Amino acid sequence: MGKKVGTLIRQARTEAGLTQEQLARKVKGASASDISKAERGEKELTQEQLKQIAKATGVTQKSLLEAAKSSGKKPASSASSSSGKTSIKVTATEKRLVELYRAADGDTRKEALRILRGSAGDSVLENLLEGAIDALTGKK
Repeated sequence: MGKKVGTLIRQARTEAGLTQEQLARKVKGASASDISKAERGEKELTQEQLKQIAKATGVTQKSLLEAAKSSGKKPASSASSSSGKTSIKVTATEKRLVELYRAADGDTRKEALRILRGSAGDSVLENLLEGAIDALTGKK
């Protein structure tokens, strides 16, 4: 696994507020030591482990898998030393929405996804948007 993938893993983990130990508990077959080595580009992780890391940290699976591929080799068999840093640009509003989503309970998350997919009723959408606007503008 290359340093580029390791950098992305570390960045995603820290932005999600997780320690290496906490992340390792969410990734089947990985220890905190494995996560540390992967972040330094010294450990190969499987595609499934990369998917679990993406899910646990809130980044897209595509970003981690593509970073692994762009190092020139597939996950679980690469040893690149690429040192580029990849990030996704988000607005302050988008970042706040992600924070609110992460803090929400399961039912609220499901409802938010229904709304974003356009399958919720207008009154639910209006209430959610009003709440989001209030939260973003500090009018709680």
